[in-house]
Amino acid sequence: MIVKYGGNAMKSLELRRAVAGEIAALRATHPVVVVHGGGPVIERELAARGIPSEFRGGLRVTSPGAMDVVEMALCQLNKQLSQDVGAAVGLMGRDSGLLRAEVLDAALGRVGRVTGVNADLLRTLLGAGLTPVVGCVAVGPDGDALNVNADTAAGAVAGALGEGIVFLTDVDGVYRAYPDPASRAPHLTHAETEGGLAEGWIAGGMIPKVRAALDALGAGAPYAVIASGMTAGVLGAAAQGEAGTRITP
Repeated sequence: MIVKYGGNAMKSLELRRAVAGEIAALRATHPVVVVHGGGPVIERELAARGIPSEFRGGLRVTSPGAMDVVEMALCQLNKQLSQDVGAAVGLMGRDSGLLRAEVLDAALGRVGRVTGVNADLLRTLLGAGLTPVVGCVAVGPDGDALNVNADTAAGAVAGALGEGIVFLTDVDGVYRAYPDPASRAPHLTHAETEGGLAEGWIAGGMIPKVRAALDALGAGAPYAVIASGMTAGVLGAAAQGEAGTRITP
């Protein structure tokens, strides 16, 4: 199972370590690959250097100077998360071409679209009983780093391995009438999800999460779950289809 981890759960060291403990417990029954971003950490490091943050269409505009800071911040976080999970190996896209990408849009700078995943490397580590922890920095055709959206990177990994994926976010799933908790959809098909986007009940910040889930299905993942990373025990429940919203083809 692929776990996309990031966002608010990383703002608290206590919560970060609690989620890492759940990942460690989950691998007793499921091989796990963790793919992470690190928006709050990146923001802090950019601000410390006086580099402004700009987003277009939800993606960070990444100058070469900002890319250096993004990679530095994510590399440090990557090793910390690996230590938290235990029996884990922290990797970035440069490692054996783990994540390969091309420039998405010249106007965004060093922002990439994943074009390839070294699935054999991940399978080798999983076969050795280790948990790969993957930071969302890819390597471009020129050999330099590219900043990749963590949701889409995780979806690409899930597709390459043919494994299900859980996107940890700050809400309990997809709601048909947000924020009414009774309206959470435990299960949606691809067609129902597209309908929700078209009808507008999937809106706002949920749109990129749902799009990433659909992209993962399109790449070969058998299912995608959107669930809250702020809730104890969510990973085990999500793996059993008992938490969040499970989206299937």
